[in-house]
Amino acid sequence: MIYRHVAASERAFVQQLAVGYVNHGYWYYVTGCIPEHKDVLKTDAKIIEKYDLAISRWARARRKKEGLANVHYLRHERFFVIIATRGLHGFFTEESNCIRDIRREPIHFAGYSISYSRGVDRKWHASVRIHPVEYNELKSYLVDMATCRSVNNMCDELARVPCEPYAPVRRQLLNILRAINRARQKAGFKPVPISALRLRRQIVRPFEKEEDWTSTEQERANVSQNVDGTFPERLQVFRSEARCADGHIALS
Repeated sequence: MIYRHVAASERAFVQQLAVGYVNHGYWYYVTGCIPEHKDVLKTDAKIIEKYDLAISRWARARRKKEGLANVHYLRHERFFVIIATRGLHGFFTEESNCIRDIRREPIHFAGYSISYSRGVDRKWHASVRIHPVEYNELKSYLVDMATCRSVNNMCDELARVPCEPYAPVRRQLLNILRAINRARQKAGFKPVPISALRLRRQIVRPFEKEEDWTSTEQERANVSQNVDGTFPERLQVFRSEARCADGHIALS
């Protein structure tokens, strides 16, 4: 059977990882970057065969009932994650020195920090937030310009924030907006309205490119599409560095 594992975009990767896997008990992971000299398709095939990933949902359900672990593989460009549920599986033997628990150590990818933690409702959820380093840089960047830009210009800047507004991200953006308006109030400027923030997340098809969507889906995506490169170079450098964070496995 065909095993779908190549995310069509960064936001598709984050959505599938957090909503499709982490929220369903996939907590033990390794991450890595496929070296430039290696063929990504051959590497994909090797990993899928090694861990017997191309099985049906019914087979996964049987494995779960028998106390065996299930494993998934997800890749965007050359960054990948192999993530598993609790139970018995060769994955835990093969990668015993590299496996991490997402409840304790978040996955860092494209400026996001992805984990599994208690929410404000005290229940456990997959959590997607802006990585603390990028969050602090973004906040400093926007607060610095808060007293030298018009309301319209600040609205434009906030509209270009390249982050999907998951619940933790929304709280981070609201904190930034409050900091912006505190600075503007001290300077005697009009506040930036909350409508400047995009607070509704665009749901995507994780394994399909956007040009393959229907016209209605494409129109919705265009409304919330964020183009990389709208922030200073320092933020874009972080985005590339975040792809290869610590905790990766080496491919031989």
